[in-house]
Amino acid sequence: MKIIFSSALATFLTAVFLLTRLSAGEMPSTDMHLYPPTTIEWKAGPAALPPGAKMAVLEGDPTKEGPFVVRFQFPDGYHVAPHTHPKTERVTVISGVLYLATGEALDRSSAKGLPAGSFGYWPAGMKHTAWSEGETVIQLHGIGPWQINYVNPADDPRNAKK
Repeated sequence: MKIIFSSALATFLTAVFLLTRLSAGEMPSTDMHLYPPTTIEWKAGPAALPPGAKMAVLEGDPTKEGPFVVRFQFPDGYHVAPHTHPKTERVTVISGVLYLATGEALDRSSAKGLPAGSFGYWPAGMKHTAWSEGETVIQLHGIGPWQINYVNPADDPRNAKK
């Protein structure tokens, strides 16, 4: 009787675990997805970022609920004004150097430089600003929807007069 109960419990817990993963937006896949650098499809960055950024979606959809992985390519000197995100931001620097400073104003003297190979994450709501040195590629992964909220609404490219 103990063996039957233990087997039933194990099956139940496995089912609960799988349903939890599915409800978090992680869909099972039977396909492998590989992205050598030459096959990545770069498109113009989202309207929430200043012009000049390129973006490649590698997994998921950053505009929807669920896990995603995207890459951003920034030209030399590219700058994102002070902003926050409603969820934890996780960044890996693939190439170039990304500089980060916290606070409402751009303070280059307090910035941390993240060279290629660096990883960092910061909590939801943390005010920060970023800029690149050299052409810089970063990989961002998290749980969508991804949003950026500028500290000063005038810095938001979506508010630019057309």
